[in-house]
Amino acid sequence: MKPGIHPPYGPVVFRDKSAGFAFLTRSTMSSDKTIEWEDGNAYPVIDVEVSSASHPFYTGTQRVLDTAGRVERFERRYGTRGAH
Repeated sequence: MKPGIHPPYGPVVFRDKSAGFAFLTRSTMSSDKTIEWEDGNAYPVIDVEVSSASHPFYTGTQRVLDTAGRVERFERRYGTRGAH
């Protein structure tokens, strides 16, 4: 690797405020805000809107769309029109 061209790579806390979930990992991202972690050290914190603790796919609250029912409802409402 060429020296001086890569961003610093260090420990960062990613925090999902909506789920009250945070995890410590390493990243090239940085922040001016810091948080005191469980080990007593202060790390930069990055607030995210969605994480595995709040995403519907991972939490099991995913909604399945009934696309066939939507098509039938559309056809009932507006009728089927023949091709011109």
